[in-house]
Amino acid sequence: MGGRLLFLSLAAFLFSFSQARLITSTSTKPQIFIETNQSAATARSCPYTLTIKTSCSSPKYTRDRVSIAFGDSYGFEVHAPRLDNPSAKIFESCSTDTFQIRGPCIYEICYLNLKRVGSDGWKPESVKVYGPDRPAITFKYDKFLPNGVWFGFNHCHKRSL
Repeated sequence: MGGRLLFLSLAAFLFSFSQARLITSTSTKPQIFIETNQSAATARSCPYTLTIKTSCSSPKYTRDRVSIAFGDSYGFEVHAPRLDNPSAKIFESCSTDTFQIRGPCIYEICYLNLKRVGSDGWKPESVKVYGPDRPAITFKYDKFLPNGVWFGFNHCHKRSL
């Protein structure tokens, strides 16, 4: 019994964390791919599309490091520790950037947080997330992100599996 509980705890721990790496492409917009740490036997992988619109009142460009995390009320999360790429002109004012992400399959997305680290500043207008078999959800920011802290929305109601 104790071994089974340890295995289930370890599987749940591994399922909730993921790593991201940038895949270079021929387009000027990057594609982010989330690789999960768990094996295919313990979790499914799902595609997500993020459309991030930068406010026209944001600085012309930012060199700040931008991270994103979103998830559901069951505790499943997709996390990309690095979306930015200053050489690709991402997050310029009045622009929209689209990212393709793969990560753990989650239920209804009910929270989204962004984190900015740097000195340039950045003001996202909105973030729209498209997931498999779910309607797109939009989180409206239209505020400058504070430096070095997660900032966003949580509309989740605590649930258990």
